[in-house]
Amino acid sequence: MENPIVWYPGHMAKAKRKMIECLSLIDIVIELLDARLPVSSKNPDFESIFSNKPCITLLTKCTLADDAATEYWVKKLSEDGKPVIPIDCKTKKNFNKIVPAVRELLKEKLERYEQKGMNRTIKAMVVGITNVGKSTFINTFTGKKKAKAEDRPGVTRANQWIQSDAGIDFLDTPGVLWHKFDDQMTGVKLACTGAIKDEILDTVELSLKLLDLLREKYPHFITERYKTEPLPDESSYELFERIARKRGFLRSGGVIDEERCASVLLDEFRAGKIGKITLD
Repeated sequence: MENPIVWYPGHMAKAKRKMIECLSLIDIVIELLDARLPVSSKNPDFESIFSNKPCITLLTKCTLADDAATEYWVKKLSEDGKPVIPIDCKTKKNFNKIVPAVRELLKEKLERYEQKGMNRTIKAMVVGITNVGKSTFINTFTGKKKAKAEDRPGVTRANQWIQSDAGIDFLDTPGVLWHKFDDQMTGVKLACTGAIKDEILDTVELSLKLLDLLREKYPHFITERYKTEPLPDESSYELFERIARKRGFLRSGGVIDEERCASVLLDEFRAGKIGKITLD
């Protein structure tokens, strides 16, 4: 996009400080990444913050992502020996794999406690970027609705401990982005998935960037969903205009309703209606 995407409100800097303050209280970090953006949704600051803690990675919203791409990224991201599990909070896919993976990572620590006759609850900090599904994951896992969850970024503003029946207490933390994206396409991809507030974006321009990505990686999904085939010699705006006319998004005088078309494109991508798509 012409103007770099930047969204780092003050509460994110505060949230990062709070995470660091809580490190002594936790046994393990559960990092959530968006399965559609397994690289772009990884906060680079976390590597140094949590370098001394065991970590498990969950790829959320995996039923919205390209299955083949998810399989590739699970193998790629687990090369360092850390468990990587694709999950879906609506279907509870792979939720049964989480506790065994956590207990295996903490095996030696838990055995030491058992030798001392202690049955200690595991303390896990759940971290990730905005709108990746941390609160939804905790609510689904625990069967409680104590973590505030909405399908928009920036809802969780403070740390909150939530107990489960699985011997794990979860520390829900606010979503944290990093101060500046080295690659502006990272910002575009995050914005496409809803990790950045639409209110600060030019959604028409963002939807054109989304069309660029889809034309490159999944052109057949555009044809199937919008009944119009991307042409090699046309601009993304020309394709955008044809989609708007196909859908009847017109104002008086036959002028296309750009905002409505952009909103529909972004909403349908985020809901998985265009297809199972991985942007990384």
